[in-house]
Amino acid sequence: MDSDKPQIVISRVVDAPRELVYRAFTDPDHLAAWWGPIGNSIPREEMDFDVRPGGYQRWTEVFPTQPGLRVDVHIDLSDVADGELLDGVAHVTGQLPEGIEPHETRMRVEFHDEADGRTRLEIRQWLPGRVVGPADQGWNEAFSKLDTTLRNAHPVAIDVEV
Repeated sequence: MDSDKPQIVISRVVDAPRELVYRAFTDPDHLAAWWGPIGNSIPREEMDFDVRPGGYQRWTEVFPTQPGLRVDVHIDLSDVADGELLDGVAHVTGQLPEGIEPHETRMRVEFHDEADGRTRLEIRQWLPGRVVGPADQGWNEAFSKLDTTLRNAHPVAIDVEV
């Protein structure tokens, strides 16, 4: 990691309660539904989570349009506060997209209550400079998938007049 200052800083409000958004990051079934760039997938059988301080999250991303790519992500969790915080170092290895080398990245995700049952995500990521662009694009694509996943898991109530 190149510096003490995070290269990616994201503050985003999502339309779902904090406990559901936290689960989207910590439950393998939820994470598999939205993580990563559009077009990739995470085979559920290749996921292993032990979400606690000193625990881990491990998975493999595959890209159906590029069968040779298999990105292995192993996060060593250093700090976890249920419903509030995930902090750890990800080791990214495997058969990576062209131009991306194996690397480590620290990632900190904070979950904060907002008005009307929404949640503010505060994400900080420390990356090698050469992967900042692809990581930023990956977050943007993942957020569109996350929004859809949360909407399906937490439908908006519709008032019906009788």
